[in-house]
Order: sequence, then C-alpha cells, then structure tokens
Amino acid sequence: MPLRLALKVDVDTDRGTREGVPNLVADLQAVGAPACFLFSLGPDQTGRAISRVFRPGFFQKVSRTSVVQIYGVRTLLNGTLLPAPHIGRRHADTMRAVHAAGFETGIHCYNHYRWQDHLMQWSLAETRGEFGAAQAEYRRIFGREATTAGAPGWQSNAHSREVYDEAGLLYSSDTRGAAPFFPRIGEKVFRTLEIPSTLPTFDELMGRPEYPDDRIVPHYLSLLRADRLNVLTTHAELEGMGRRGLFRQLLAGCQERGVEFVRLDEQARAILAKRDAIPVRDQAMASIDGRSGLVATEG
Repeated sequence: MPLRLALKVDVDTDRGTREGVPNLVADLQAVGAPACFLFSLGPDQTGRAISRVFRPGFFQKVSRTSVVQIYGVRTLLNGTLLPAPHIGRRHADTMRAVHAAGFETGIHCYNHYRWQDHLMQWSLAETRGEFGAAQAEYRRIFGREATTAGAPGWQSNAHSREVYDEAGLLYSSDTRGAAPFFPRIGEKVFRTLEIPSTLPTFDELMGRPEYPDDRIVPHYLSLLRADRLNVLTTHAELEGMGRRGLFRQLLAGCQERGVEFVRLDEQARAILAKRDAIPVRDQAMASIDGRSGLVATEG
C-alpha cells in the first residue's frame, strides 16, 4: 500500500497571503503536489493575539519559533498600533490565482484572531454570523460556495459544527487525530465529515533540542503510515516564508520516498462513498505536544 500524504495550507495573515501563498504555489507545482489552501478572508488583527501570553506554554513556543522573525513586526502590530488590513479585499487576485492553478481552496476563517480566541465564548448566533461573513467573502471572491473549512488553532465546538452542517460542507479539518470520522459532541453526532491532521506542524517541532533542522525531515518521513491517510497542516507564514527551505527539503524527501500526494476533496468523496463505514468519534478539547492551549482532538 503506498504512502499517501494530503497537504493543507492555513493562511493566517495579510503578509502570508501576499508572500507565502505564491511561494507555496510555486514549490508545490515544482513537485506536482496538490494542496488545500484555507484562507483568512477578513481583517488581519494578528496583533490582538497578545492576549495569549496568559496561556500555558505560550512563551516557550514564542521563544522556540522566532515569531517576530517569521511574521514580521508589521504583522504583529496589525489590529493594535496599526490598522487591520482586510485580506480578502486586498488579495482576491492572489486567492483566485491559487484556484486557477488547480489547487483546492476553502475557508480558514473571517477574522483569525476572533475565531481562535473567542469561539468558545460565542453563542450559536455569533458563531453563525462570523462564519457567514467568511462564506460571503469567499463567495464574492470565487463566485461559488466553499465546500470545506478548517478552523484557526483547531478551535471547534458544537456551535461551529452546527454551522458547518448548515453550510453543507463536503468535509472539514478542524481536529488533530488519526483517521476521518463523524464528530460527536455530547449526545449529538454532526453530519460533516471530519478529516483530522495526523502529523505535527512545523511550529510544534521547531527550536526543540530533539528536533534540529537536520532531523525534522527524517522525523516526518518516519511518521508516515501506509494504513491511513496522512494529513499535514502547513502555514503560509512558515513553510511559505520563514521555513520555506526546510519545507522544500520535506517535499524532496517525500518524492524520494515515493510518497503519493493526494487531494483532500478527492479523498473526502472516496471516504463518503462508503458512508456506513465511517466511524463516529467524540470530539474533545485537549493539549498536544508542542502547542499552547487546548485544541480539538479525535477523542
């Protein structure tokens, strides 16, 4: 059985859309690898994420990952000392170019900071309004409805699942886990297929003494499994900018290993064709190695 790897690109910021996305498109095209680009579509208020300093493990992550160097001072002031640029209005042409190049596109969020930091306190109406704003902007840019979404910071709950079901998405990718499933929260099972990220992200490994740069690619290759769909979440700001060279090494390593790069939407359709075989799993918030705060997991 061949090793299959699906790539998901979270695009968090104005700069990541402007610089990281075209870089990743070029690097992926060079090796013939598909990917799903999930866009932040509204105002970039990255600077307001300073509130995360109170989360356990935040300072450790910041010191490891060189946040200022990767994101840039300008991005880290967006929405505080500097105005918040509206990503969708400024970079619609960049987003359309991704689709024109044959890549899958979907919704990351409307306002990344708001979703990642406030989803858990929102009512269903507030969640519906925030996702609805993202849907409207996606529709304006692409002229069609989005068929997939992946939440910022893997922040997901019953309200967001309800909104996804209302949107009739083909699938979502909001969690960390091992295999596709239908999420259950409390007593309710939701209809939208969930395809979790199975691999750690670059920023969960970067800067740790056990994972110097020359060991990161071999580590990823060692984690790939033939008995499941391997899913890696990348970020335009990391793999497309600050750690672009390392990501290219990973792509080359996958090629040498004979890894088959696959599209998430095609995998979702194949999985849903055998709907009765898809398991129901509890979705739970939990901590994972290398990341601050709690994330949605396949419980």
